[in-house]
Amino acid sequence: MRVVVLVLLAVNAVFFIWSRGWLDMVTGVPADGGREPQRVAAQQHPERIQPLAASAVAALAQRSCLELGPLEGDAALAAAQVALKAAGVEPQLRSSEQAGVWVVATIKLADPEFRARKEATYKQLRLNYEPLEGLPAEQPAFVLSRHATQAEANAEIAALDRRGLKGLRVLALKAPLTRHMLVIEQADGLLATRLKASKDPALAAGFKACAATAASAASAASS
Repeated sequence: MRVVVLVLLAVNAVFFIWSRGWLDMVTGVPADGGREPQRVAAQQHPERIQPLAASAVAALAQRSCLELGPLEGDAALAAAQVALKAAGVEPQLRSSEQAGVWVVATIKLADPEFRARKEATYKQLRLNYEPLEGLPAEQPAFVLSRHATQAEANAEIAALDRRGLKGLRVLALKAPLTRHMLVIEQADGLLATRLKASKDPALAAGFKACAATAASAASAASS
């Protein structure tokens, strides 16, 4: 009997130690594994959890492609990316280069008589020309040609110089520009509604259906 009592005491002692969690690392079986109080303790404001309405569930099931832009310049792009990251969205970036416009123009022709002589010369040489527009500080002047790069404009000036035409210059009428589009290919209905209603200035360009999606829809409607 003495042995039985000692065994029972030992078993009770081991059970007591295990029930306190002191043997969890040794046995691999947590004493409170069935209750998992650590999950309850980790909950943050469980009273705020509400079941989704049927309309919200349906919106989550919807998928659409949205694009934001065009965003002109790197500063606008960076601001939009920061705003979308804060909203938990990682969009795809699509960029395109918009060519600049350089013109071969005359010097300023403030004297009407001098301007008339220039016109007569260009007509005699059968050169096309037009009034310079868009650069008030450089007017009045004539534009003889337009080019996509500054190098092309410089080459044209050199060619005209060989023909004896002086007093010409290259002016940047429009600088080249990089345009960006941010694309969210699989936006659910709730996200799409939230983004379209956003008042963040960085997203002021507005979200719309992706160009490819809109084109497909138009094609299907016409057929």
